[in-house]
Amino acid sequence: MTSDSVVAVAGSSGLIGTALVSALRATDHRVLRIVRRAPSSADEVYWNPDNGEFDPEALYGVDAVVNLCGVNIGEKRWSGAFKQSLRDSRIGPTEVLAGAVADAGVPVLVNASAVGYYGDTGSHPVDESAGPGHNFLARLAVDWEAATTAAARAGTRVVLARTGLVMARSGGALSRLKPLFSLGLGARLGNGRQYMPWISLEDQVRALLFAIRQDDLAGPVNFTGPAPVTNAEFTTTLGRAVNRPTPMVVPGFALRAVLGEFADEGLLGGQRAIPAALERAGFHFHHNTIGEALAYATAGTDD
Repeated sequence: MTSDSVVAVAGSSGLIGTALVSALRATDHRVLRIVRRAPSSADEVYWNPDNGEFDPEALYGVDAVVNLCGVNIGEKRWSGAFKQSLRDSRIGPTEVLAGAVADAGVPVLVNASAVGYYGDTGSHPVDESAGPGHNFLARLAVDWEAATTAAARAGTRVVLARTGLVMARSGGALSRLKPLFSLGLGARLGNGRQYMPWISLEDQVRALLFAIRQDDLAGPVNFTGPAPVTNAEFTTTLGRAVNRPTPMVVPGFALRAVLGEFADEGLLGGQRAIPAALERAGFHFHHNTIGEALAYATAGTDD
């Protein structure tokens, strides 16, 4: 791809999407934002994935599509209805977009996924060759990735971006954690031995750009930093970054009482996910350790 290539982005108003659009424009790419409201400018195109409405002609001449759609898994306590909304916000829209990509002959689709694909792996390292877990988030990721099948069958190079916890200066999980840690209320969750696969927002965006351009990168790709850490290590490191002690512990039973099923899947379990595919393809991280990522993420605001 050249610097003046056209990249269409669904989910462009979220944390990652906003940063990606800025990075694409900064490198002279033309960006087409796929939106669910009436377009307000020439660089926007309307779709209604809930009704399957998307005109493939809108993607004619587009060099790559990046799909970042999906309701935040930690937005609220998991009920049956909310779990269904997590599926509906990912699987249906991805099927619609993959079909349009196939019909328009777009050569590249980078589709969001999550390291939750692997389930709770304990201390066992997992790369992209590992199979799926069996909990709700794992089944969600499996079905989410399968929704790209139409594009792959049409010959599109599909990258499944299995992302971990994104460390950003504003927004994301740290926007909720930093104020607590700054007040000395940072706490280990449960026994603290669960792994937290992380990546800085800067490296997440750089990896997305890399995936768009790297012709030999396809299939599942872990978008995680090269050195995953336990929750205990993360807690200690974030405390140091904001110059506060972290002696507190939130017991697992208390998290379950407040958050229900999400506590086990989202906070007390984890994945020791390794970015083998990215590193094999030649990607170099700017932030190689959680200390570097948190120093970046607590330094100010994202560009």
